[in-house]
Amino acid sequence: MVRPSLEFIALTFALFKAGAVIVLIDPGMGRTNIFKCLEEVDPDGFVAIPVVHWIRMLSGKFARARLNVRVGRGWGPGCLATYRSLLELGGESLAGSSTLTPSPSPGGRGEREPSEFPIARTQPTDSAAVIFTSGSTGPPKGVLYEHGMFNAQVDLLQQFYGIEPGEVDLPGFPLFGLFNAAMGVTTVIPDMDPTKPAQVDPLKIIEAIRDNGVTQAFGSPALWNRVGSYCVEKGIVLPSLRRALSAGGPVPIRVLEMMTQVLTGTVPASEDSPRRHGGTEKADLHTPYGATESLPVASISAREVLARTAAKTRRGAGTCVGRAFPGVDIRIIPVNDGPIANIEQTRFLPVGEIGEIIVRSPSVTREYFRRPEPTAAAKIPDGETFWHRIGDVGYLDEEGLLWFCGRKAHIVHTAAGPLYSVCCEGILDSHPQVFRSALVGVGPRGQQKPITVIERFPIKGPSPATIRAELQSLAKSFPLTAGIDTFEFIDSMPVDTRHNVKINREALSEWAAKKLSR
Repeated sequence: MVRPSLEFIALTFALFKAGAVIVLIDPGMGRTNIFKCLEEVDPDGFVAIPVVHWIRMLSGKFARARLNVRVGRGWGPGCLATYRSLLELGGESLAGSSTLTPSPSPGGRGEREPSEFPIARTQPTDSAAVIFTSGSTGPPKGVLYEHGMFNAQVDLLQQFYGIEPGEVDLPGFPLFGLFNAAMGVTTVIPDMDPTKPAQVDPLKIIEAIRDNGVTQAFGSPALWNRVGSYCVEKGIVLPSLRRALSAGGPVPIRVLEMMTQVLTGTVPASEDSPRRHGGTEKADLHTPYGATESLPVASISAREVLARTAAKTRRGAGTCVGRAFPGVDIRIIPVNDGPIANIEQTRFLPVGEIGEIIVRSPSVTREYFRRPEPTAAAKIPDGETFWHRIGDVGYLDEEGLLWFCGRKAHIVHTAAGPLYSVCCEGILDSHPQVFRSALVGVGPRGQQKPITVIERFPIKGPSPATIRAELQSLAKSFPLTAGIDTFEFIDSMPVDTRHNVKINREALSEWAAKKLSR
């Protein structure tokens, strides 16, 4: 429980070296969820900032936590080891192991004495970390990672995107900085609150990229919306970037358009930057698709989206998330809310048919930590392997491209049949006054009334009544949305705390129901 920093990265790999299983909890999930997660894990120790240790002690819980380390300024309760003391101890160990012992063979170079703290020997199937889901569609669950899964992730990402040792990365999501050390990539810690990417200061991100020659940067769609909008407004390009990555939710087409201009140097001139220059012809923004339990699954570039799939999205086809990574199997099965004991109890759907997305790969996790029921609900045994149920619905097209149609939990079950959130929203988001929309259902399953909640751009425009009439006309022009005639406006959507893009549709559905009842 350390803030994003160089210490966070150093401590993570130090704990891996010691053979400990690391628990990583996103502080953005809220205090109540954090304590539930910690009680579920019941850790042997806390590596944390002082305030966490005080809370730990005053809570009277976590009796097993005896291996505790204080990181950062401030006093902690009891006799805690500190980050500084561990650095000094490690320095003494390194100094003691620097002496060369004579080689027994003539002309030999000699060997270093082994360090007092050798690297723990681990196997690919040994537990490495417990990483909690964001809890955006239910209680956060601890995903148990094995060392071999991390290795597979590093190999897939590095090879697929052509990431080379010596590159410089700016991760807008702290955990992604851990991949860099394994790839030989330098990490630049951004000056931002990682739990509020939608409020990032774009100038600080731009300065960090320019000052450090950043070649790669990761951020949620909310972060790139802020940065892209600022760059386009000010006529700024980022010539050092070879690639940008965005995940955490569907990336709006307008964000892909803006970032393509920024990366390729085709941003329109402005008073602040009258000349258009810089950029890289091959630079692109990529949108990897996956989940905490299964990363990565598929990917597509902004250029391919804009050239081939964006028009289909605006007609209700869903969001194309690309082709599978090498070694990743993707299948579509009929939507099923219950557990599936084995793969023989379901079937694979044909091309073009919407269903539940399942995946299988070396990087897919096997279980949730100490949660047998969620594990049984999310995993489908298949001989000696297994499939993971992502919880999303979508389909595969004739080219093998995967199309995302929304979360399974967000299907609106009307009397006329199911409505898939992302498909319907793709049509309505094409309205020039709509920043984003969210389809929710009110009423009992099978008889739900579809309601679309609209968040407008924060600029002066037509009245809500005018926009509502235009949206009703737009909806009726497509068979998919012809049955949607109720539109409600909201100042700001409730979103997840990790990426600020996943809309809390459960809360929005309650809000819409109250709005209608009045």
